[in-house]
Amino acid sequence: MESFLPKIALVGRPNVGKSALFNRLSGKRLSIVDEEEGITRDRLYAEGESFGNRFCLIDTAGIDPASKLPFNEEVMRQSALAIEEADAVVLVVDGKAGLMPLDIEVAKMVLRAKKPAVVAVNKIEKRDDELLLHQFHKLGLQHLLAISAMDGNQTIELVDLLFTLLPPRAEEPADGKTASKIRVAIAGRPNVGKSTLLNLLLGVERAVVSPTAGTTRDSIDAVWKVDGEEVLLVDTAGIRRKKAEKETVDKFAAIRTQEAIGRSDVVLLLFDSYEGLTAQEKRIASEIEEMGKSCILVFNKWDLIEGLRMEHALRGVHEEVPFLKHCPTVFISAKSGRNADKIFPLVKSVYEERSRRIGTGELNKFIERCVQRVHPPMHLGKRLRIYYMTQAQVSPPRFVFFVNRPDLMVESYKKYLINQFREMYLFKGCPLFFDLRGKKASTLLSESPL
Repeated sequence: MESFLPKIALVGRPNVGKSALFNRLSGKRLSIVDEEEGITRDRLYAEGESFGNRFCLIDTAGIDPASKLPFNEEVMRQSALAIEEADAVVLVVDGKAGLMPLDIEVAKMVLRAKKPAVVAVNKIEKRDDELLLHQFHKLGLQHLLAISAMDGNQTIELVDLLFTLLPPRAEEPADGKTASKIRVAIAGRPNVGKSTLLNLLLGVERAVVSPTAGTTRDSIDAVWKVDGEEVLLVDTAGIRRKKAEKETVDKFAAIRTQEAIGRSDVVLLLFDSYEGLTAQEKRIASEIEEMGKSCILVFNKWDLIEGLRMEHALRGVHEEVPFLKHCPTVFISAKSGRNADKIFPLVKSVYEERSRRIGTGELNKFIERCVQRVHPPMHLGKRLRIYYMTQAQVSPPRFVFFVNRPDLMVESYKKYLINQFREMYLFKGCPLFFDLRGKKASTLLSESPL
């Protein structure tokens, strides 16, 4: 997220439509919208734009000091941090439900912040309903506007009003490019320490941390600055086993996790060092490989392990998921910060690997050496001939073998080429793909991850 963009926080009591407004203004379905109270727990960030006005939106959980919902103290802290961080605040209220005592409590928080603020009276679909607006003058905030987050009524006017209240800011870079080059997703099953790691790396409380599984339900984007470089970090809701996805919210969370992995370059796959590899990690690892994302294995809570060597912990993981054998590994404690400084150098190294390109001449010398060392076996009375090899793309790397007949590539020889390629060029942490093409180069005949 560009640092020059003004930040607008959406606050209010539970279930007034903050997440619906967040999605409307950002133009994306980033925040989960559901009738159930307490769906949003963390601060969510997204960029929005309205007629050339660009801004950063912050969605927050419903504010209710008396709530008995889990993690309410942490949720309240997240909302307070959002108000403190924002340049302007939108207090969202429910026009149809009318003024509630809790609306007044939230308004007091906003007034204490002494920041530009607008009361967005939501769920006003008809012009006649605008008469409901006047009761909200009791909140003590000067600017009120009737809106409908669901159908978009007056949401553009809301943004225009906010920009008239905002102080001047630094101008956008001339090239329009964001400094966040590398996109990194933090993924893993519930309760392995993803949010704790996110907060550690950022040095601030961006995500609610709790020992209860399933606390994080949305994906959270944040800019991680290290040594003058910026990385976009995405903390993801933990992926549960299918049987455990009983709530609609859990299903949404799994979808958000897949989306977060899909738009990342590198994934930090977090393990619980006590439990090691489980079926959920296998599933996540498969998704990472299929999507062509680079991966770093992060074993958390290692400071609590006694009598187990690191290589023994890795052995089972490598045997179960061969792709992970090529991924860098770091053993950390997200709680104490142990070895966290090793993560960024690995991220940078793995990102550079996935962006690497090898010349066709060098690849053809590699193939020539492989064929001279071990000739392709006879198959169907014929022998495979590899004419040449070239790299078709980077991020992820994809290579094309031009051969006489793709069906002559037997599995054993394919594995031989894969192993030789990895030994020669590494591409650490990165899945590799290759296509086999016959004499008609335009025909895609096979595609497999290496």
